Amino acid sequence: MDDLLTSPIHERHVALGATLGAFGGWSMPLSYPGGTVAEHTAVREAVGVFDVSHLGKLAITGRGAADVVDSVFTADLGRIAPGQAQYTLCCTEGGGVVDDVILYLAGPDEVLAVPNAANAAAVAEILRAAGATVTDQHRDLAVLAVQGPRAPEVLAGLLPGLPELDYMSFADAGDVRVCRTGYTGERGYELLVPAADAPAVWDAIVAAGAQPAGLGARDTLRTEMGYPLHGQDLSVDISPVQAGSGWAVGWDKPDFRGRAALVAEKAAGPARRLRGLRATGRGVPRPGMDVLADGTRVGVTTSGTFSPTLRAGIALALIDTAAGIGLDDTVTVDVRGRSLPCTVVKPPFVPSHVR
Repeated sequence: MDDLLTSPIHERHVALGATLGAFGGWSMPLSYPGGTVAEHTAVREAVGVFDVSHLGKLAITGRGAADVVDSVFTADLGRIAPGQAQYTLCCTEGGGVVDDVILYLAGPDEVLAVPNAANAAAVAEILRAAGATVTDQHRDLAVLAVQGPRAPEVLAGLLPGLPELDYMSFADAGDVRVCRTGYTGERGYELLVPAADAPAVWDAIVAAGAQPAGLGARDTLRTEMGYPLHGQDLSVDISPVQAGSGWAVGWDKPDFRGRAALVAEKAAGPARRLRGLRATGRGVPRPGMDVLADGTRVGVTTSGTFSPTLRAGIALALIDTAAGIGLDDTVTVDVRGRSLPCTVVKPPFVPSHVR
């Protein structure tokens, strides 16, 4: 792992005894000695902190920067105001998803895009090809996610001048940009911190009682919410129409990358749709497992894990629409040769508390 990039807080993770793994070209904490379930539970019941500094950070600036960004991504940037953030998608012309991205709209001439680590360079290239001026701030900023019911209390003690933030809004507290977003389904905040200041900010958050949590807990938390992971539930081969992410598409926008293909797929109806599966038997579905109905393959799991909250296996799966599988129907997942019965459900698997 010597060739992997490391977070500005890497030494903190090493000192805490974190299990590190490769993620998007970075060495990042997967879990800490207490284990993923304890970290997951801390976020659901109290507060946890994630180092997600592997996420990309692209500053798009210059006259009309927001208009250029809006011409590329699917969501309608005109629906939010400066000081707000937006979940959106960067698509291929064929309607596949290059990446899913959070945009921070500072003003008509300044937008910050936060793509996934592995796709940041591709998103930057697409923006530049559209005429945007893009500055890669990947190594300049750390990203810390403070998530859980006690997150507001922790932030109030750390940044006493921070205003009350609505969901998907942000404010700057000195050099720290704080946005009320998250990937866990709990009330939470993501902090963009200058890299040099990140260790001290991390220390203050942990001292305030936040449980360090790794990418393992991040995955179980987001799967319980049915949030997609690019490369599994969204990809260049899985469109937003198939993935149930059409809500992140500005269908009335006159143009954006992939619009024609997405409009056509929506009108025709997708050949497959992403559904939730909840195991009713003992077993844990994992990505890439066949989904069967009456012995016939009708789909494939894209994400799958053990839900610490439900104490059951859960999955997201692409199901062929022609199979006529509906909510509450029973299917089976082929778990290494053993049939695991599951009920088809609509995510989230647990209640959302983001608002």
